[in-house]
Amino acid sequence: MLIPTGVLVADARAAGRAIPAFNVITIEHAEAIVAGAEAAGLPVILQISENAVKFHGNRLAPVAAAAAAIGATAGVGVSLHLDHVKDLDLLDQAAAHGFSSVMVDASRLPYDENVATTAAAVERLHAQGLWVESELGEVGGKAGDPHAPGVRTDPAEAARYVAATGVDALAVAVGSSHAMTSRTARLDHDLITALRDAIAIPLVLHGSSGVPDGELTAAVRAGMVKINIGTALNTAFTGAVRETLAADESLVDPRKYLAPARDAIASVVARLTTLLAGD
Repeated sequence: MLIPTGVLVADARAAGRAIPAFNVITIEHAEAIVAGAEAAGLPVILQISENAVKFHGNRLAPVAAAAAAIGATAGVGVSLHLDHVKDLDLLDQAAAHGFSSVMVDASRLPYDENVATTAAAVERLHAQGLWVESELGEVGGKAGDPHAPGVRTDPAEAARYVAATGVDALAVAVGSSHAMTSRTARLDHDLITALRDAIAIPLVLHGSSGVPDGELTAAVRAGMVKINIGTALNTAFTGAVRETLAADESLVDPRKYLAPARDAIASVVARLTTLLAGD
């Protein structure tokens, strides 16, 4: 069933657990994420990034419709989130295509420009009933977006930023990085706690695929609520495709290798969703 992101995040926060937000690229991603969440018996966020929309020919409607249909028939709570949006035109399409939340990404701009851009977007999106996330202290690691490992979000600046923008959740830089294929990131848990104490809204961890299990559970205890995961799914998906094709070079039917790839994602989702719930 489809439930607004703000409700799922608030429920997770009240229960002292975290909710994972998994990146959707193909329909198999969405099917696998929901299957994994159903196996865990826990809610999940399906998030589609601006980069994924570009992959689909800059057409949001088809991939959003597929994700919404899969989420609507799920046996657990599912929300739709539009992630890492820099294109203002794309922001304005979110509500019409079933999204209940958006991440406005002005993190690469200087602080004052980030505030101005985000505050204007929040005002427009709140008027449409959308829940809004943004980022302060660039996490980095995305294509063309190098990450300096020492970059961190300052708690006092975060408090000023939240007050000035009116965002509903804040992604912060605490040691993770996007697109990591090895789980070697070490997080600053004292900083997470300081950020939690400095601002009243939920904290979001981006780049969580590179964070080991123990670091993730410690981050949740310290105050993280929404945990974004993408690369871990793609690693499992691609690994399963390679293994299947290597075992039978005569295969040409994509269903024969997409099915195990979908199962591989579902397994990762079930495990991580259970981990983040503390079960």
